[in-house]
Amino acid sequence: MSTYFTEQQQLLAQMVRDFAEREIRPQMKHWDDHEIFPIEVMKKMGELGLLGIFIPEEYGGSGFGYNEYATVLMELGKVCGGVGLSVAAHNSLCTGHIYYHGTEAQKQKYLPKLASGEWIGAWGLTEANTGSDAMRMKATAVQDGDHWVLNGSKNWITHGLSGDVAVVLIRTGELLDSRGITAFIVEKGTPGFSAVKIKDKLGVRASETAELIFDNVRIPQENVIGEVGQGFVQAMQILDGGRISIASLSCGIARGAFEASVKYAKEREQFGQPIAHFQAIGFKLADMATQIEAAELLTFQAAAKKDAKQPVTKEGAFAKYFASEVSVTCGNEAVQIMGGYGYTKEYPAEKFLRDSKLMTIGEGTSEIQKLVISREILK
Repeated sequence: MSTYFTEQQQLLAQMVRDFAEREIRPQMKHWDDHEIFPIEVMKKMGELGLLGIFIPEEYGGSGFGYNEYATVLMELGKVCGGVGLSVAAHNSLCTGHIYYHGTEAQKQKYLPKLASGEWIGAWGLTEANTGSDAMRMKATAVQDGDHWVLNGSKNWITHGLSGDVAVVLIRTGELLDSRGITAFIVEKGTPGFSAVKIKDKLGVRASETAELIFDNVRIPQENVIGEVGQGFVQAMQILDGGRISIASLSCGIARGAFEASVKYAKEREQFGQPIAHFQAIGFKLADMATQIEAAELLTFQAAAKKDAKQPVTKEGAFAKYFASEVSVTCGNEAVQIMGGYGYTKEYPAEKFLRDSKLMTIGEGTSEIQKLVISREILK
């Protein structure tokens, strides 16, 4: 896609590429092996403006659009899906929720810290028993004077342990009422608020995942985002944009797997010649390249509509569904092309495959994307 990039995107892509080669690639295997969240590298990315990419400069952000945001995530995904996922979750979910739906006071208080990387952000919707069926959440908030008392838990939360602030969706009304959920800002260190790390994940192991626990956590009214009862509607809008970020990361993972496959196929010899010369391998590479190109086009289409402030529900689902499935296909084909070597951690293919799988699950499964698409086209 570089031939379609603006000069600004090309410069941004090169900056991220250089950073990833210098700061991420040398350590990513260690982080992956030991499930280490490289928080200091995250903070360095904050210094580069990568943790407030689409946040206006007045709030300490970089003031870019979603096209640039997609570009950054594609470059990170080519190297490490785990680090890319952390950048995506921080930008699209926590920071984005406060930016798009917060009060001016909330924006002034939190966005400069989040955009600079001084603070790391988390976002909580999913619970142990409610993933796609979010309206059945059990975590509750009850008003007590000018405070709200939160009880329950959230699961599979990126940066749940290390995050300095979390935006969480909590039920304030009746079960199954889409107007019965409210968004709250919860700061780390608030009494009763704790987290437990989730271990032994298949992939994206450099991105921290945790369970959030609320035990009579008192939150002031000023930390309610928007009006009481608007949380679910806000969350669906946030996920529309978040799906563009997962599509972008998926494209990066897919291209990383593809580039590693091309390099290997040119170097690996069998029957007296590089395996790239065999049609069976060449056709695999051709399929991978075509699918990646299509995934990138869908992703940038959705990003362009987001920048134009147009609805992106359908386009975001198109991009997320297709790109995430392409990332798994490309990871799988990379392992196949590398054969026995692809099955070892000495070569990059197996990590691309492991990291890719979450792309078809996080921020709405492939099945949910098809549900969203079908509803949109049948309206």
